[in-house]
Amino acid sequence: MNLTDLFLSRIAEVAAKPLPESVLRKAKRSLLDYLCVAVAGAAAQREKLAAYFDFAEPESGDYTAIGCKRRVTLKEAVFLNGLNGHALDYDDGTNAGIIHLGSPLFSVLLPLAQKHGCSYEQVIRAAVLGYEASFTMALSIQPMHKAMGYHATGTCGTLGIAVAVSYLLDFTPEERKEAFAAACVSAAGMLKVLDDGSELKPYNVAKTAIMGLIAAQMAKAGFHGHPDPLAGERGFFKMMTGNENIEMKLPIHSGTYAIEKTYTKPYAACRYLHPAIEAAITLRDQHSLTAEDIASIHIRTYFWAVNKHDHQDVPSAASAKMSIPYSVAAAIVYGKAGLQEYDEDDIKNPVLLTLARKITVADDKELTALFPEITTAILELKTADGRSYQCRVDSPKGEPENPLTDAEFYDRYRELMRYGGKSDAEADAVFGFVQAGSSDWAALAQWLR
Repeated sequence: MNLTDLFLSRIAEVAAKPLPESVLRKAKRSLLDYLCVAVAGAAAQREKLAAYFDFAEPESGDYTAIGCKRRVTLKEAVFLNGLNGHALDYDDGTNAGIIHLGSPLFSVLLPLAQKHGCSYEQVIRAAVLGYEASFTMALSIQPMHKAMGYHATGTCGTLGIAVAVSYLLDFTPEERKEAFAAACVSAAGMLKVLDDGSELKPYNVAKTAIMGLIAAQMAKAGFHGHPDPLAGERGFFKMMTGNENIEMKLPIHSGTYAIEKTYTKPYAACRYLHPAIEAAITLRDQHSLTAEDIASIHIRTYFWAVNKHDHQDVPSAASAKMSIPYSVAAAIVYGKAGLQEYDEDDIKNPVLLTLARKITVADDKELTALFPEITTAILELKTADGRSYQCRVDSPKGEPENPLTDAEFYDRYRELMRYGGKSDAEADAVFGFVQAGSSDWAALAQWLR
């Protein structure tokens, strides 16, 4: 049995098991997280979407582009939903795999469920398997993959989508393998989209969604791929890490499903920034601090949080979401780091920008050694009148070890849906749809327009 066959056989073993109740509960929350983030994401980039529609003139169709008030063709809906699902960088993911999981997957599964009349149970099962495949691949190649400049959401996410679609639509084992092989060919994702004000990070998710779908379509059409695309000198592992001798991890790593390992973001910024943001909010609230009180802030954290996230100048909202100094400054000034704190007006606030220049960041070898099991930031703050405070955060809010409560999750869900222009009645209808496990995809699409 070659490496690819071994991986797919282990995924098949997971597929043959009934899903635990804890996994089903988390899957519902993951779907709700995706929906509210995509609705808000469409609102956040409304002007760019309007320009896209004006230029591209996409054909009308039967599928909803979430938050766009348009019905388009299947592939157009998949692409736009992926774009909107990651527009705010507010979607779920894992630290261990350094990957966003739900936004590319659900962007494909929901339109396909409408097209093929799939049940709610089929969608959830496919999503869980897609999470498992994407995460297991990412875990096997990180952090070497990131060090080479790859965005695992784009690479491993494509593989997970091919797996998920092949189970959603009941492919044969042979067709599943062909879909996976095609996905290995098309997997791509560039991390330079994070740098220097680039706004193309959501594009990685959008093209991941469409390429994962096309890989499945190629397999169903009968195109044959390599019998072992993962292994060898020109295989996926060598391509993505520079080393073909990779120890491939197995599904349900450490005894828990991948979907149970995901975080839910309480702050609208890159997950690497959250420990420092939380530490800043904690000290602000404990000591009633204002921006004028601060003489300096120094943050020690793990290497991956510092790398490309220590910039004090933020030319755009996308850049602000990747900046620890800006995000900590916002946390001190506002006591939060939500959608409002990263809009184009706030990033020009002179109080924020002045404070951000007083904030320095450094990587700490001991904290780096703890990653990804523990994601730590230690914030040391000095005031203008000589006081010193320190706060350490190991597992920021939203991690599996420190999850949002049901009330906190619902409040976040409502906030995002309102930001996206949905009434409370529409938001509650969508929430009830997911909680009830309905399969009326046409009704869901209508609420999400």
